[in-house]
Amino acid sequence: MDLCNPKEIKALLGRHGFRFSKQMGQNFLIQEWVPRQTAEASGAAPGVGVLEIGPGIGPLTAQLARRGEKVVSVELDRTLLPILAETLSDYDNVEIVPGDILKTDIAALCRERMPGLPVVACANLPYNITTPVITALLQAQCFQAVTVMIQREVAQRICAQPGTPEYGAFTLLCQYYADCALLYDVPPSCFLPAPKVTSAVIRCVRRERPAVDVADESFFFKVMRGGFLLRRKTLANSLSAALPGIPKESIQQAIADMGLPAAVRGEQLTLEDFAALSAALGREADGD
Repeated sequence: MDLCNPKEIKALLGRHGFRFSKQMGQNFLIQEWVPRQTAEASGAAPGVGVLEIGPGIGPLTAQLARRGEKVVSVELDRTLLPILAETLSDYDNVEIVPGDILKTDIAALCRERMPGLPVVACANLPYNITTPVITALLQAQCFQAVTVMIQREVAQRICAQPGTPEYGAFTLLCQYYADCALLYDVPPSCFLPAPKVTSAVIRCVRRERPAVDVADESFFFKVMRGGFLLRRKTLANSLSAALPGIPKESIQQAIADMGLPAAVRGEQLTLEDFAALSAALGREADGD
């Protein structure tokens, strides 16, 4: 069965009485090059386990299964389970796990289902859960790489550079954990039904250690998010709103001590800048 052939897809779905769910953001691939290239980029290989999220009817799953040692695929829509049992029947190294990835202990799942294997993550993610899923995958810190197809706008945010409109707290979070690159675009015509926006495939390769050293990671992320809380305001004003326990004068002084202008905005700071700022403000919060 050609899992990217629109006629065969419609016949398959019709046999199983399947209906697309807008709520789950279901768009099935109808161009074979997309799952093939995505699987090739993922790092799936003999001796490597793969976690997939949202297999749909299985075109990417099949490509991953041909390359990887084992594929564990988490699917929320139980109506797809009998379809996947049919489409993936030739692959004995695929395990479908019914469930919600956002309610799953990802690291534990990988240890239990793919013990002893290095693992990568690969998925065609629904647009409506992109940010929390990527955050969860990176913070699990168990993947050699995370390769996902997402909305191009979000991909550009993840890979953005300081001073650009796309640059923000999510950019910094992703780049803190991984080296991120946008690989290629995927036009709406590659999907059934066709979405209204262009997608893109990105690869986030895990860093051996986070990009910057911080004493208090939780506070660092709080400062980082606070720097973009009020994007049209100065960094001092934005952080003052995000950190009410620290006097605004102290925030302004910390910014000045870094040699930054008083009117600087959050999008002009690098990861290293936010690490230094969080260290200075952390001492202030501790009363030093």
